[in-house]
Amino acid sequence: MWGSEPAAPPEPNNTDTWTTEEEGVSVAYPLVMMITGVLGNALSLLLVSRSYHHKESKGKKSFLLCIGGLALTELSGKLLTSPVVIAVYLSRKPWQQLDPSGHLCNFFGLTMTVVGICTLFISSTMAVERMLAIRAPHWYSIHLKTRDTGTVLLSVWLAGFTFALLPMASVGHYTIQWPGTWCFISIDEQGANATGSVYNLANVFFASTYAFLGLTALVVTFVCTLATIKALVSRCRTKATATQEDTHWVRITTETVIQLMGIVCVISACWSPLLIMMLKIIFNQTSMEHCKVLNSQVERPKECDLFLIAIRLASLNQILDPWVYLLLRKMLLCQIILNLHKWLSAKSGWK
Repeated sequence: MWGSEPAAPPEPNNTDTWTTEEEGVSVAYPLVMMITGVLGNALSLLLVSRSYHHKESKGKKSFLLCIGGLALTELSGKLLTSPVVIAVYLSRKPWQQLDPSGHLCNFFGLTMTVVGICTLFISSTMAVERMLAIRAPHWYSIHLKTRDTGTVLLSVWLAGFTFALLPMASVGHYTIQWPGTWCFISIDEQGANATGSVYNLANVFFASTYAFLGLTALVVTFVCTLATIKALVSRCRTKATATQEDTHWVRITTETVIQLMGIVCVISACWSPLLIMMLKIIFNQTSMEHCKVLNSQVERPKECDLFLIAIRLASLNQILDPWVYLLLRKMLLCQIILNLHKWLSAKSGWK
């Protein structure tokens, strides 16, 4: 039913078997990642929930809903994938031996795909929401409600899950990745059971579509964030005087924009390497099958380690996002906003 090949139990002297005993591979990394990721996202959800019901948060409820959706997505990803990785490390057995049917690999790959694509598009939703709130506040207050944001989030989750199910229709497949402790979208043109150009085309289509969708989401997020910053600065500088309501609007808006900027920078730095590398491997027709060879006389392609670093960077995003929000809250932002307000006042005469 799935497009990934079932992994046969390894033979004792099989040099093509993935193993977790390769030098330099440690269980400490996924363990620390899971603890910090779960803690950060859980705290973010708690603080977002408290802020959402605060009376002063009326102007940023949609933004808070997006932050909560992002934290929930990343928390789910950590809870569903990290225990599997840790269990494989601790077992010191090849994934094929632990999961001969390949069902766990499919589940792991599907989870990684859903969390990744949803994280990127929720970030885009946040950026578009802030752009509309600042560039068209009147239209935004009339036409966009919090329930609309909730509908968009549900649509993103549903679309991401639907996309991740494409291997069930033999469009692409999930496979074990170096060093044999995780599964993800296969970026090889031809897998172990691949036969014919149709399979190759489907495999390339699924992997490249994932990468293109992710990069598109990053571009939209970046462009909308720049437009938001420009509109915010322009609005502040064109006002010679400000009412109490204007001052409150600027404070709330600046706080959310700074948080958005932090999250955008983290997401871009963490996800760009993986998405670009996926396209590079696909277009260069680089085979990742050589990563399985553990013979010391055969040099492992550099793409194996680079791809592992890229996916770890993407996983790191699930940790950094909530801590960016936690750190860029009122306590730290008060001084930043105060200094920004003074600078804008000096430029525009705003008292």
